[in-house]
Amino acid sequence: MTDLAPAPRLLPRLILLAAAALLALAAWWAFSAWRDWQRGYDPETVVAASLQGLQEQNVLVPFTARYVAVVTSTQSRLGLSAKKTLIMPGTVRYELDLGKLKQSDLDWDAATNALTVTLPQLRLAGPEIDLDAISEYRDGEILLALTDAEKTLDTANRRAAQEELIKQAKGTTPMRLAQGAARAAVEQSFAMPLKAAGIDAKVTARFAE
Repeated sequence: MTDLAPAPRLLPRLILLAAAALLALAAWWAFSAWRDWQRGYDPETVVAASLQGLQEQNVLVPFTARYVAVVTSTQSRLGLSAKKTLIMPGTVRYELDLGKLKQSDLDWDAATNALTVTLPQLRLAGPEIDLDAISEYRDGEILLALTDAEKTLDTANRRAAQEELIKQAKGTTPMRLAQGAARAAVEQSFAMPLKAAGIDAKVTARFAE
């Protein structure tokens, strides 16, 4: 007659083995979740997400400035002369094309927790002319009345005034202010998400030149 007594003793062992397997599986899932959570705070992951956010923003306007151009044009015909002076104010926007930022423009130094961002060149938009604030002064009424000199002078003055506004906008001081504002805005855009993720990092934005 066969002894069936050992069979009941196998059941607890099987239960223990199944419990151990479930415990191991639970531990593996817990480790995987912890690893994924840790990756979410990886500096390079945070930086990549910040870059994508800036690219989606497309254009940053860190600085605007208002300038005033004063130009004078003259005409001489038939022994007569005419002169017109135009005072034309206009606003220029300094834009940063964030769509041009690439991953290769970001340099993360893990040893020092430092991020360097190389920015594309600023571009000028405008000038937007304040038509209500334009002033004109004229001299030489006879020539202006008898010929098309006034139209010629107006065209020359408008062209020269716009060129003067852009020239002023490209001056050393406004460009320095605009670049400083752009660097500060981009540095904050990367530094804030890193800080929120608990990463103490130094962010430096610079222009290629």
